Amino acid sequence: MLGASLNKVFDYFKSRWQSSWNYSLWALLIFPLSPLVGAVTVGFVSLITWLKQSRKINRRPLNWGFALLSVLLIVSAGFAQDKTAAFLGLFNLLPFFLLFAAHSALIQTFAQLRQMAWVLVIGSMPVVIIGLGQLFLGWSLKLEILWVVLDWTIAPGGNPPGRIAAFFLHANTLAAYLVIVFILSLGLWVEQWQLGINKNSVPSSYSPLPFLFLTVAVIANFITLIFTNSRNGWAIAIFACLAYALYQGWRILVGGVAAIVSSVLLAAFAPSQIAQIFRWVVPAFFWARLNDDMYPDRPVALMRKTQWEFAWSLAKQHPWTGWGLRSFGELYKVQMQIPLGHPHNLFLMLSAETGFPSALIFCGLLAWILITGVQLLQKSKSINTGDRLIFFSYLLAFVGWILLNTVDVTLFDFRLNAVSWLILAAICGVVDRYNRQGRLTSHQN
Repeated sequence: MLGASLNKVFDYFKSRWQSSWNYSLWALLIFPLSPLVGAVTVGFVSLITWLKQSRKINRRPLNWGFALLSVLLIVSAGFAQDKTAAFLGLFNLLPFFLLFAAHSALIQTFAQLRQMAWVLVIGSMPVVIIGLGQLFLGWSLKLEILWVVLDWTIAPGGNPPGRIAAFFLHANTLAAYLVIVFILSLGLWVEQWQLGINKNSVPSSYSPLPFLFLTVAVIANFITLIFTNSRNGWAIAIFACLAYALYQGWRILVGGVAAIVSSVLLAAFAPSQIAQIFRWVVPAFFWARLNDDMYPDRPVALMRKTQWEFAWSLAKQHPWTGWGLRSFGELYKVQMQIPLGHPHNLFLMLSAETGFPSALIFCGLLAWILITGVQLLQKSKSINTGDRLIFFSYLLAFVGWILLNTVDVTLFDFRLNAVSWLILAAICGVVDRYNRQGRLTSHQN
């Protein structure tokens, strides 16, 4: 009877496959509020896409690479000292490889990229409102409905105290989420700004409301990002602003941002006589956070340099299969007497926990995605200006994700991990479609 019920569910979703993308959009919208509901929805969409497009998915060389990586990760878990923890750690990777493969077949157009970006921006607004209320109004909440269907934990004053975390467990995790949303919202904002400049050529289709909403969203996300007190988030957001300014050729803005960044860096790191001059202008909130004057007594074991050196030493000891996923925390605790879940660098973590072959293949697959994306942006003459901009936004979000993972590890939060892999899938899906169109045109000629 259960099998018959499941078949009915699958038949229903198969019949609605054309609406699968809409289900994914709804999942992205509710992810920040209910990760479980979002996960179930994205999982069903991935399953139905696999059922409908398995041949297409199985033919892609990039997916073969992830299949090989999956095998190596499973082998690594089999050699781990704590096999249970290692196999549990696979759930932070293998399901997302499947999600990536399915959605890279589902997402094929620039219109879908635009829709996905809009949904992420709209979905971030409750997070921003709750976060600002948490920090400035002392909002707190502990709400559970049916265990994890809805699980909101909002600590008064943030986590750590004084840093916005909203629905996320830690301020750094929220900062990583906001960086991705900020980059995409800035891309949409630039697109709407361009439409406003050229509105005389399309008077019937232009409305200022999207531009006004995006202006509020960009500012709100940036302000919230500031109060996460994440140096990495600040740096990547500034990098994104500079990248957009360079892409658009806004030289004055590039100069202005460079001047502001230089002033903050001089206030933080210049010799004291020079630094004091700039500290008259730059708030201590920024320069004291950058040079760690705000937290002067942090243990050496909590410094990223210490964690990276330890991870590298582990990788050299077991270079082929690593120590097993989720092993770093226990090993570090034994050595340093401080609990720490990861070494704040995804690539060093994979090297230490899964071995160099797995880490190199993973980095190679990411490089493949980035290179093919950049090649499409550079070579295709058939892409209009607006579509080029939205695709550039996704590439920039991808680069931001890579930078985040050189100083942190984002895969332990399901929402952030899913959003990241969907962005990679979106890039690959569009690239694959244009490459197939190019081959078809070449064959016809």
